[in-house]
Amino acid sequence: MGEAPILRIDLGSGVPAYEQIVAQLRALLVAGKLPAGERLPPVRQLAIDLGVHHNTVALAYRELAEEGWLELRRGRGATVVERRERRPDAQARTEFSRRLEALVAKAAADGLSPEAVAKEFDALARKLWKGKKR
Repeated sequence: MGEAPILRIDLGSGVPAYEQIVAQLRALLVAGKLPAGERLPPVRQLAIDLGVHHNTVALAYRELAEEGWLELRRGRGATVVERRERRPDAQARTEFSRRLEALVAKAAADGLSPEAVAKEFDALARKLWKGKKR
């Protein structure tokens, strides 16, 4: 991953480690911080760095490969590929809405205001779409 930011996972979190890895790598990919051709660390090395089992990292890499972000080749590791732009379908919108509702409910339960949630959402969206065509 060369100059890319280091991944950090919280093993005490209720979110499975592989989901944390997927989410962080996906954010880097969407933001263009991992360009096509970039090779990710070998599964075993990233597992050691994060303190998780190698199957956890392998599962995360497979999920990102299924989404079209990575090419996995035995003996050559994971390489970022150029991913074609996708159009969201009804299922993607429904899933996004469901997950966002759960996240906003958690933010509200933790005492965040609607304004704080909206401000954070806007800042993150701008960060991830920076320089991208809409």
